[in-house]
Amino acid sequence: MTITEKQTALSLQNIRKVFARGTVDEVTALNGINIDVYEQDFITVIGSNGAGKSTMLNIIAGVFPPEKGGQVVINNHDVTNILGYRRAMYAGRVWQQPDMGTAGKLTIEENLSLAILRGQTRGLRGALNTKRRQQFREELNLLELGLEDRLNAPVNTLSGGQRQALSLVMATISQPTILLLDEHTATLDPKTARTVLELTNKIVHREEMTTIMVTHNMEVALQYGNRLIMMHEGRNIVDVGEREKNNLKVSDLVRAFERAAGEEFTDDTILLSDSA
Repeated sequence: MTITEKQTALSLQNIRKVFARGTVDEVTALNGINIDVYEQDFITVIGSNGAGKSTMLNIIAGVFPPEKGGQVVINNHDVTNILGYRRAMYAGRVWQQPDMGTAGKLTIEENLSLAILRGQTRGLRGALNTKRRQQFREELNLLELGLEDRLNAPVNTLSGGQRQALSLVMATISQPTILLLDEHTATLDPKTARTVLELTNKIVHREEMTTIMVTHNMEVALQYGNRLIMMHEGRNIVDVGEREKNNLKVSDLVRAFERAAGEEFTDDTILLSDSA
C-alpha cells in the first residue's frame, strides 16, 4: 500500500501557538505546522529544547487550542475546540515523568480501570469486574514484567520503568486513534530506557497503533518507526519516510538539518545519548 492509499489518522493544518502574547516574554512555540499522519504511522520527532515538540503534542492532546486559523482533524473529525478529557477518546499519551501518567496511591487495576474509561462519564466501579481483571492480566502479561500478578499493588511501589510500561498499557488499552509518547524514556536509566523502548515498539506494532514519539536522541529517532520529523524553532524542517530513513546515519541527519535550517547544527545533547 502506498502512502497515498493510506487513511489519514491525524491532520494538523496551519498550527501556530504563541505564549505570553503582547508581553516581553512572548514566544512563538509553533509557527505554521502542517502534518498529515497516516494510519499505523510510527513517527519519531527530534529537535532541540524549544523546537516545539511537546507543544505540538499538547495541541494534539487538547491541552490547549492552536491560534485562530489552525485546525486539528482526527479521523476526519475536527477536534480543534474539543479540549480536556474528551480529547482522550482520540489520543492516548505517555509523559516524560512516570508519575504523570499514573496515580501512585491507586492500585494497578484501578489505574487500568481509569484508563479504559477515558473520555467516558461512567464511574470506576463499572470498570472493575472479573472480565476486566482478566483483560488486565492478559495485557500486562505481554510486558513480561510480572505485573499481571500484582493487580492490587499500589502503583507507587513500582519502579520507574515498570510505571512507564504500565503507562504504555494505560495509553493504548482504550484503543485511541493516536498514541503520543513525550520523551517517555528521558528520566530512566539507560538500561531501563532501552527496555521501555523495546516494549514500546512491541506494543505499537501489536496494536497497530498510529504513534508519534518525541525523543532527544537521534539514534533512537533513526532506529524506531517508519517516518522521522525534525523540528526547529516551531517548524518542521525535515520529514523523511521509511525508505530514506532506513538509509540515514546520524551524520546524514545533521547535514539534512543544516541544509533545511540554513545554520550549523550545535546541539550535541541530541546526538549520542544512552537514553531517549
